[in-house]
Amino acid sequence: MGSKNKLKRFNENKTFKNVIEPTRDEVLNNSLGYKGQWREKFFKNQNPIVLELGCGKGEYTVGLAEQFPEKNCIGIDIKGARFWRGAKTALENNMSNVCFIRTQIELVDYIFDTDEIDEIWITFPDPQIKYKRTKHRMTNHEFLQRYKKILKTSGVMHLKTDSEFMHGYTLGLLHGEGHEVLYANHNVYHQEGAPEVVTTIQTFYEKQYLEKNKPITYIQFKIK
Repeated sequence: MGSKNKLKRFNENKTFKNVIEPTRDEVLNNSLGYKGQWREKFFKNQNPIVLELGCGKGEYTVGLAEQFPEKNCIGIDIKGARFWRGAKTALENNMSNVCFIRTQIELVDYIFDTDEIDEIWITFPDPQIKYKRTKHRMTNHEFLQRYKKILKTSGVMHLKTDSEFMHGYTLGLLHGEGHEVLYANHNVYHQEGAPEVVTTIQTFYEKQYLEKNKPITYIQFKIK
């Protein structure tokens, strides 16, 4: 993407009512005023909140909001030029249950309060295969503890990835730490039983992976 196109998208994001781009200080100081009150202040309802972390172009955030209009869906990514597409689509379709936040994933427990989130989706994250990158892996112990802070006790996590490494690493960690694995599938399009929402929403890159016959994996779990 050219720099002019990126700049155009950044400027458009500033005009979108469904995009929030806080500074790091605003997040850390809770000066946004939404923590613990996302339903009341932003969405103006009492519906469940679903997060997509590292949402990229926002396909899953928008797709979930379309399939589940009774849920509020929030996509989070540090790259606003990417989720511009999802935010624009949601506005064009008059979807009031969609929001995008431009911030770092490691700040989620500053943005949301205890027991505020019902579900978290992690879709096609960078597996960070090198050992020295383990701290950036989005299902490592530290990240899971952040998610636990904001999830309801009944809250559910979803990991969908083309990385067999990420799938195996996460399963091993979940079993090793005593978390509850509700469902696991290492090839959702060739094995029966995957939840419909896992196969009916596809990201841009997922479609490319499928064209190359790469298996898509999925884990649904609860953090204990």
